Amino acid sequence: MMTLLATVYSYVYQFGDAFAYLTLACLGLAVIFGMMGVINLAHGEFVMCGAYVTIITAKAGVPLPLAMLLGAFAAALAGAILERLIVRHLYDRLFDSIVATWAVSLIVQQMMLIFAGPSIEGLSTPFQFFNVGEYSFSTYRALLPLLALGVLAALYWLFFRTDYGIYARATIQNPQMARCLGLRTSHIHTLTFALGAGLAGLAGAIYAPTITAVPTMGSGFIVPAFVTVVTSGANVLQGIFPAAAVLGLIQSGLSAGYGQLTGQIGLLLTVIVVIRVLPQGMGNLFNRR
Repeated sequence: MMTLLATVYSYVYQFGDAFAYLTLACLGLAVIFGMMGVINLAHGEFVMCGAYVTIITAKAGVPLPLAMLLGAFAAALAGAILERLIVRHLYDRLFDSIVATWAVSLIVQQMMLIFAGPSIEGLSTPFQFFNVGEYSFSTYRALLPLLALGVLAALYWLFFRTDYGIYARATIQNPQMARCLGLRTSHIHTLTFALGAGLAGLAGAIYAPTITAVPTMGSGFIVPAFVTVVTSGANVLQGIFPAAAVLGLIQSGLSAGYGQLTGQIGLLLTVIVVIRVLPQGMGNLFNRR
């Protein structure tokens, strides 16, 4: 009986881990790409920025939760600078924004490789491990799904229950009309892009104690982030939860049974099927008809 319980919990644990990873990886991209329509190939570098700042500040003696917030803030600041210098001139030039953010990604990776080296010593995972039957699980990673749901709920509240959310959605949907109504759309664009970058940095900060920090670490977040946002559809904030749940369930199930590579293949095949069956994404299921 205990062996069966441990096996079932191991599947639940792997599903929660995959769900948290997909959700946290895509939140920043959901704002920048899903809402603002900017294909940001430097998303991974914001993740890397959050992780590096978290590790450096935590090693300097800053408490880990505060170090994570500092990592997210550093990524948000970098995002605001990038938006001011480059992205704001490319809102109506989709392919140019792809090339520009890709160039930024390559430049940042090489700069970090030169100044910080190929890797830096990471952090130990917070909390202890716990056992269920013959299996051992990380308490920190077991809490990540709850943290992902909390961040997602806070983001939904920000965009649908606050004045900033109303201004941001109005500016994104019709910037000319918003400008005529007196909104400072350039500032709102900067704040929104910085918010997306900060969420990406928060993902890197949260996973800093669990992964190896290298200049190219952000590339591991890009594909899961893009496929989750694309699967979410037009109503990206409403579609993230079902999209991450379905993708996480399939990926964790296949990975547990047939290996990680099979899980990645199943993830991509699921995205193809969802796009074919639901062209508007899973978020469209929540539309009022």
